[in-house]
Amino acid sequence: MTGPLRVTGPDDLARPYHPLSPGAALRRYGLISALTWLPPGLMISAMVLLMSSRGLGLAEIGVVMSCYSVTVIVLELPTGGLADVLGRRVVLAAAALFMMAGMGLLAVAGSFWPFVAASVLKGIARALSSGPPQAWYVDTLHAAEGPDADLKPGLARGSAMSGASLCAGTLVGGVLPLVVPWGLVAPMVAASASAVVLFVVVLVAMPEPPHRRPSLRSVLRDVPVTMAAGLRLGVADRGLRRLLFVAFTLGIALSSVEVLTPGRLAELTGDLEPASFLYGLVAAAGFGASAVGSWIAPGVVRLLRGPVPAAIAGTAAGACALGGLAASATLTGAAGVAATMAAYVLLFAAGAVPELVRNEMMHRRVASAHRATLMSVDSLQLQFGGTTAMLGIGFLASRAGVGAGWAVVAVLVLASALLYVRVPSSGAHPE
Repeated sequence: MTGPLRVTGPDDLARPYHPLSPGAALRRYGLISALTWLPPGLMISAMVLLMSSRGLGLAEIGVVMSCYSVTVIVLELPTGGLADVLGRRVVLAAAALFMMAGMGLLAVAGSFWPFVAASVLKGIARALSSGPPQAWYVDTLHAAEGPDADLKPGLARGSAMSGASLCAGTLVGGVLPLVVPWGLVAPMVAASASAVVLFVVVLVAMPEPPHRRPSLRSVLRDVPVTMAAGLRLGVADRGLRRLLFVAFTLGIALSSVEVLTPGRLAELTGDLEPASFLYGLVAAAGFGASAVGSWIAPGVVRLLRGPVPAAIAGTAAGACALGGLAASATLTGAAGVAATMAAYVLLFAAGAVPELVRNEMMHRRVASAHRATLMSVDSLQLQFGGTTAMLGIGFLASRAGVGAGWAVVAVLVLASALLYVRVPSSGAHPE
């Protein structure tokens, strides 16, 4: 495009819109992706310990954390539709404010119900932020280069920055209580402050084509319509059905390692505190591996001469990593810890490749008007898979051991590689 776009209408001031260059969009998307995931990263290491230090038992902590999951599941689709109706920037800015409030409340909460409220606020923030950054980047790149633009480098950069931010946040959040007088409160204050930075960056660095200012009535009318259209697309498009089912399987895999690994490390060390420290290191290593995997994923696609072979190879490698976790259940001591960490790192590094391919495939099958909604449907599938793992795999592991749980998940992940074989070609979705 050589000149600015203009939008005119009775509800909108005509104003120029200058699309960003591909390079500028890439840099800003990477920064926004990193800042979106920095607050959760800072919180991870200290959250459970903070609640315990303020008198919550394990059952109450479980309820608090489940409130977060329920909030995300309930609001995922409506907030995706909201982003498609109101615009990506305003919804992501609102997410930053909810995140700031949730982290701030965590810092001062002293009993069960304030922690529940903080968990709900964080869930709202997560639901609001799950689709807009990626949808904004794809729309911006399409505006600059057309609908056939190569999405892989940018999507890989966003995933790499997200993983690196989670890795750094987890490490910093674990160290802060040791060096700052506030103790376990310090990571929550830092997370709240980083959410403020995200809010400012979104307002300044995330331009969008101007929208007509919708009335409350039009929002209430258009959001359900957009949600329904996105759901219909996910059901009617055979290729999207396959790709969304991969997200369900991915949710099972990720939750299985998140749920079973801490207990496995506690079994290996014989003490909860060293296990907590070790899991922080393992989680940070996994996030770092995911960042590296995302960074090299476009090169892997070129090396294997196509996205489908790369997705199948990455999925198979992830299944092997889960198989390695299952096999490591027979080890003890330092060997068991080392094997667990190695398998964890391989799982996250390998999983970044098919995730890049899958995201690009989905974006090529959907128009801008439903892009954020589709990202929310995808995130919802991930949540459903995670819930399935918490119930089913957790029950299996309690009866037959963690090795059996991870073995079943490895088989499911390996089978999901077949979903990439002969994916139906995408239809035409005008931008």
